[in-house]
Amino acid sequence: MSQAAEVEGRLYVRGQRCRYSPATPQQIMKAAREVVDKQMPRGTSFKDPKTAMEYFREKLAGLEREVFGAVFLDTRHRLIEWAELFHGTIDGAEVHPREVVRKALSCNAAAVIVGHNHPSGDVEPSAADRAVTVRLKQALGLVDIRLLDHVIVGGTSTLTLAERGWV
Repeated sequence: MSQAAEVEGRLYVRGQRCRYSPATPQQIMKAAREVVDKQMPRGTSFKDPKTAMEYFREKLAGLEREVFGAVFLDTRHRLIEWAELFHGTIDGAEVHPREVVRKALSCNAAAVIVGHNHPSGDVEPSAADRAVTVRLKQALGLVDIRLLDHVIVGGTSTLTLAERGWV
């Protein structure tokens, strides 16, 4: 992990040769995601929907391409693991329910919250978003794992399909 320093209002990162250079937006976002991992470690409770919205916003906001990820939870809805499962283009990512189920089983998860970003900034769910949510709920249900929510991140805004009654 690179170290960062702020000099005269600019953020710098230290490279392998211990030289500092101005940080790129991607390096800043990577560092922010590492901070989220430290602030919400294994065992963090996801009983409050706001926790999931904040977590996914911190993980997925500002990405240039669509990324689909999931938090895998125990029976008390505490974090077991976060995983970025699928990477896509500027306007879509192909999601395979069997891979989500496989990962959930390998984590011994009792529940899952999925989420993805919309690089356009619009959080309104597409027909494909709703359809994949239904397929995920069905696939996970076959192995007694609950799909609790599907969070969509657009810019700094978030929307959950559970709030709309679609999960």
